[in-house]
Order: sequence, then structure tokens, then C-alpha cells
Amino acid sequence: MTPAPEVLPVNVHSNGRGHLKLAYSIRSLRLRNGLSQRQLALRMSVPRTYVSKIENEKATPTLSSLERLARALEVSVPDLLSGGERNRQEEVRELMEDQFVAEVLPYLSQLNGMQMSSILAQVRDLTVRPRRSA
Repeated sequence: MTPAPEVLPVNVHSNGRGHLKLAYSIRSLRLRNGLSQRQLALRMSVPRTYVSKIENEKATPTLSSLERLARALEVSVPDLLSGGERNRQEEVRELMEDQFVAEVLPYLSQLNGMQMSSILAQVRDLTVRPRRSA
């Protein structure tokens, strides 16, 4: 079965800002997934320049392209159009279910910027530098 040709662009919002929101959403989701434009394009089976044009608002994706984008970014088309907001909410919920994060969270509001920076640096050191065991 041959896929239908891509001819009709999707008009996300009529106020002219929908295209910007969609471009931002695609870029944001791509970066959140740790993908380069080339990697996303490979997942979609399109040239990298097409992804670049969509993200820079020089091309408007068709419905077929939106479906491929969503599949490649592992979200639904509605999530793609809404900026992946539901995924962010799910990530926050999952993060809050982590026992360590739940225990640390009440103390964070009591710290000043210098203290937060110091703790963050210590956590980075603990995870980046291997510790010697005696």
C-alpha cells in the first residue's frame, strides 16, 4: 500500500502563533529526547534539512509529517501540538515518586542560592568522580 502524498499543511492555530508554538514544541521534545536534527530526521525517513526548516518555521509539517514526528519523538500528535505538556507532568509525577527526591524536597525551600549551588556541586562530584574504596 502506497502512503498518501503529503499535500495539505496543518494549520495549528489561526492567530499565526501556532506555527511558532509547534516549532518550539518539536525542538523542545527533540532536545528532551537527546536527539540531533539528523537523528530525528533518520527516525522520520526525511532529510535533516526538513527537520531544520520545520524548527525554524520555514516549513509547515503536513498531517503525515506530524504523525511521523510524533512517532519519532515517542509522543502522540496531540502531545506534540500541545508542546508535550502531558509528558512533562508525567515526568514530574515520576520524579516525585522517587524516594530520595521526596525526602530532599521539603528542605530545598529552606536553602539559599549559595547552598543549593554547593549541594549541586557536591552531587555532581559524587557522580562524576569515582570514589576509591579502602
